[in-house]
Amino acid sequence: MLQKCTETSLGLLAELSRKTFVDAFKDSNDPHDFETYINTAFDPQQLQKELADPYTAFYLVYLRNTVVGYFKTNVETAQTDVKRSDSMELERIYVLQAYQGQGLGQWILEQVTAQALANGKMFLWLGVWEKNPGAIRFYRQNGFVKFGTHPYYIGNDKQTDWLMRRILKDPD
Repeated sequence: MLQKCTETSLGLLAELSRKTFVDAFKDSNDPHDFETYINTAFDPQQLQKELADPYTAFYLVYLRNTVVGYFKTNVETAQTDVKRSDSMELERIYVLQAYQGQGLGQWILEQVTAQALANGKMFLWLGVWEKNPGAIRFYRQNGFVKFGTHPYYIGNDKQTDWLMRRILKDPD
């Protein structure tokens, strides 16, 4: 089940965002840069600003009444790179470690795709860290192809994300 985040779920979103990101990437980053990043990116005030943007949406993912993950989408001017009216960005997709390997990532991607199609989007795109082969493989298996790169900063550490997109429907 999905639940769109509101200000009332801000605390839960901040906690979930921090935990899933730490579990996924802490061991692969400089501790100081990493701490700086998570204290900024997942600060409740920062998340509140993002929630207030009408072109951004966060959704909590539930499995049997338990929150197991979340995702964030951006359209229009909220997109970080592409900023096309016919595209949707999947900026974040995270599942708690204890629930990984159960097909939830696939289910979430299907929900995001359905949202994009329902809103007339022609393609879905995302950024994925070049050193995350499991995620790259998952996106490739789901029809995403690399179309560029962009820098992504964890603190002062400049990393590279692959930009990947999936065509949802052919242009008319």
